[in-house]
Amino acid sequence: MALFVSTDCFIPTHQSRLGFVQHSGLNQSCDGSNILHLHEDPRKSSSLSFSLSTQGCKPLVAVQRKGRSSLVQTAAVRHLTGSVTRTEGLRFAVVVARFNEIITKQLLEGALNTFKNYSVQDEDIDVLILYVNVVFCIAYSSCERLGKSRRYNAILCIGAVIRGDTTHYDAVANSAASGVLSAGQNSGVPCIFGVLTCEDMDQALNRAGGKSGNKGAEAALTAIEMASLFEHHLN
Repeated sequence: MALFVSTDCFIPTHQSRLGFVQHSGLNQSCDGSNILHLHEDPRKSSSLSFSLSTQGCKPLVAVQRKGRSSLVQTAAVRHLTGSVTRTEGLRFAVVVARFNEIITKQLLEGALNTFKNYSVQDEDIDVLILYVNVVFCIAYSSCERLGKSRRYNAILCIGAVIRGDTTHYDAVANSAASGVLSAGQNSGVPCIFGVLTCEDMDQALNRAGGKSGNKGAEAALTAIEMASLFEHHLN
């Protein structure tokens, strides 16, 4: 049995001034289901009538506006989540840029420790260190190809970009983010963005094992959860 609860509210929109108002018969029980009815607000010239009902496991949504109504039957909602404990058989690639190595080395260490703590075997992790000075190369030259190889369940991209005196920082940071996103979309394998984009070295150090934690470790945990989600629910 589902319960839909509402309070008196009116939500205006830019063009039609649609709104939801509380009806005197707010909850009506019908065959073990609770129904929410929202009708026209007589104070407004244009308003929305809205009702919800759950009958069995298929919710019904009825919407009426200006005398026209329609009934839409929706499927039951499923909640799919990845697991950080079901790591057996999952394989990972970690791509690390050498640029700002004092930071990326600590991010890599945090990631590897997290994989170990969550029972990912050493033989199931491949680390590729790119000796390049442009961090977005980790996306274009490696992540997509590794994903398309179908050898890995998730790919973790690690790097660090620190703002300097020119606008080069913005170009690199934006390209890195869009590159990792494109690599995941084109390969169909989760590519995790573990690149720090910081204003100064202190911010980077704080996020590479300092007082703000280790973002490499957080990214590795995300990689485990996404790999599990794809392996057990989305294949």
